[in-house]
Amino acid sequence: MKPTKTQFTRIAIIDKDKCQPKACNYLCHRVCPPVRMGEDAIEIINSKNYTPPIINEELCTGCGICPNKCPFGAIQIINTGVKFSEPIHQFGKNSFRLYSLPTPEKGMITGIIGRNGAGKTTAINILSGNLIPNLGEYEAKGDISKVIDYYKGKNIQKQFIDIKNKELKFAYKIQKVEEIPKLFDNKIIELLKQITNDEQKLEKIVKDLDLEKLINKKTSQVSGGELQRVAIAATLLKDANLYFLDEYTTFLDIKQRLKIAKILREKLNENNSIVLVEHDLAILDYVSDYVQIMFGTKNAYGLSSNKKTTKKGINEFLEGFLKEENIRIRNHRLEFSGIKATQNKTSNNLVQYPKFEKTLGEFKLKVDSGKINKAEIIGILGPNATGKTTFIKVLAGEIKADNKEIDTKLKISYKPQYIDIDKDLLVSDLFTEKGIDVDLFNSEIRNQLDLEKIIFQKIEELSGGELQKVAVAYCLSKEADLYLLDEPSAFLDIEQRVIIANVIKSVINKKEKSALIVDHDLLFIDYISDRVLLFEGKPSVNGHAQDITTIAQAYNKFLKEQDITFRQDPDTKRPRANKHGSQKDQEQKKENKYYFTI
Repeated sequence: MKPTKTQFTRIAIIDKDKCQPKACNYLCHRVCPPVRMGEDAIEIINSKNYTPPIINEELCTGCGICPNKCPFGAIQIINTGVKFSEPIHQFGKNSFRLYSLPTPEKGMITGIIGRNGAGKTTAINILSGNLIPNLGEYEAKGDISKVIDYYKGKNIQKQFIDIKNKELKFAYKIQKVEEIPKLFDNKIIELLKQITNDEQKLEKIVKDLDLEKLINKKTSQVSGGELQRVAIAATLLKDANLYFLDEYTTFLDIKQRLKIAKILREKLNENNSIVLVEHDLAILDYVSDYVQIMFGTKNAYGLSSNKKTTKKGINEFLEGFLKEENIRIRNHRLEFSGIKATQNKTSNNLVQYPKFEKTLGEFKLKVDSGKINKAEIIGILGPNATGKTTFIKVLAGEIKADNKEIDTKLKISYKPQYIDIDKDLLVSDLFTEKGIDVDLFNSEIRNQLDLEKIIFQKIEELSGGELQKVAVAYCLSKEADLYLLDEPSAFLDIEQRVIIANVIKSVINKKEKSALIVDHDLLFIDYISDRVLLFEGKPSVNGHAQDITTIAQAYNKFLKEQDITFRQDPDTKRPRANKHGSQKDQEQKKENKYYFTI
């Protein structure tokens, strides 16, 4: 039997962490049709030590039997439908490969958009010189001279010439800022002083990022949001030609996200450029000059699109079709806007809470009276540390309001911002606990959140995005009257955010219960909410929860405080941030129309 010649690239992936040959006795090898006909489509290299098998892509017919039969979900066979050239970088046999790179441009902010596992971080590592691509020769060490020859005649060749000659200075903000204390656990000011001796420059970045009260603390003594701001400060203090920021919005509230977007714009000049990997579309839209889309199959392969205007790039990503490349990257469009449910929820009251106050040390929260209706999702907007979680705890009866008894008799299911689940448990263990609605989990949540592939994994083995999905599923599967989900979009890519939003909507409507959603992604809150509760105040000093109101009224008030306007995109109907000082921005401000639906 000769290798099957195809007009497209076939990619075979084996997840070495999931593959367990000893448990299945190489089931994939035993069921493979070409193997049965005497071809080495799947090879067993070392059966005594039970090493993972090897799939020869040239001999694989793409029948799909082995990935379907694998009991551990360790195999992917992708028939791409497109003929690719050799990859820019491949990590090993039957491993992830990257076929093309985004291209930074001086004086510009490049936004990188795409699903998790499509190679965004790998691309950044290559562009910053941290990883020399091997051009698909995964058994050899990357050779920068070969890379330069490979890109001969293309603009990006200069990038690698400068890397070879060490003529480029890079600054890279890591994605997982929670790992900083493992690398540096001294005072924050000592970390920043290692980067610059310029006292004026240091003082300015500390002030701009509100770090004055943190600089004498150790990195292990601050929160995730504070660590994020420290990481951004450390990155921007460097004198670099190219700045990479990998998901800078994680753990930050909306005000901080928008403020840092303005700081990035101020940092830009004709001699440097910024590459921004981000899943918050409102921020990406607001700060980027153009975008490039990273697409492919999660943990299998990735490519970068051509350079596109911000509007065009985001719209094509949401549509799932790249026009210039003539490639469909998804078989459905993503909707971040739409007509809200028209059913009357106002006559179906779940709880009415009175006006109250709560003092915790030096912090004081004031709450206006309001009511939450059944089958209603209330989005909560506002800065961190202004009392959102305190408000929920009072409603739940966990803490008492000042001089007032508030007995809502509500049973609450709570997903916190910082997820703390026993790491030794299997994912499946969570959904067999007492109080779990197993039927609801199996019918509305399990498949929609794609938990089947990780259901028998340990919690400690999950990625940030996988853990987030499990935590949301766990919260929604519990028997409760009111569901509180604090930042359910964190660590999720844009596609996953839409899926999470739809699952929350489905569960809340089916159970005719209610939910309060705290999140800092403006498009996510706009999409998921029926109404909005706006929190104002000075973080850690005071907070004020106003009356629950319409999305338009809450957004208009909030955006006015931030001096930012949003219009509606005519093609996708999604909210779009106007560039500061643009004609549209000035027109809407004159009309006091900071949000387009007001």
